[in-house]
Amino acid sequence: MSTTLTPQQVFRKRAAGEPVEPGSAPQSHRCILAVRIENHIGALNRVANLFSARGFNLDAVTVSPTDDPSVSRMTITTSGTTRQMEQTLAQLAALVDVLEVEDLTDAEHVERELCLVRVAYASDTRAELMDLIGIYRGTVVDVTPQSMMIELAGPSTKINSFVAQMARFGITDLARSGRVAMRRALIYGA
Repeated sequence: MSTTLTPQQVFRKRAAGEPVEPGSAPQSHRCILAVRIENHIGALNRVANLFSARGFNLDAVTVSPTDDPSVSRMTITTSGTTRQMEQTLAQLAALVDVLEVEDLTDAEHVERELCLVRVAYASDTRAELMDLIGIYRGTVVDVTPQSMMIELAGPSTKINSFVAQMARFGITDLARSGRVAMRRALIYGA
């Protein structure tokens, strides 16, 4: 049995990133959420279970205390269709420990990530390696005769680019914090 969509249904599906043609894939987009939760045992687990129950992947999750020790701030990076993200926002806001949910995806925001990468080096590649570290404004935090550990903070695009550059030297270990993000302050009258 074949069903034909009305123009209104096609418009709504496209706006939500859902497939219009049979067999076509939904249009997924990245979403960055800032969630303030009560700092209780099990609160993080309830948020993670919400995503798991819906089959959504958590690309990155960072959690840290705020200026109020009873409140933690989570930055969650995930992806899905517009409709899925709207549903997730509503369900997150309804969780018992959640105090506030803010979608930073389309808002003016600052996002940063921290990366520690250990690369192998030899005397003939040391100068080139140090030049790249300087270009990316990284900091060498540990050195052995065979390897260097570099710390780098910045937007995820910068981290991705740096990691790609370091791959040719031989990455022996890599740790990334995941994104933290905050809405930019609005300045009125400027």
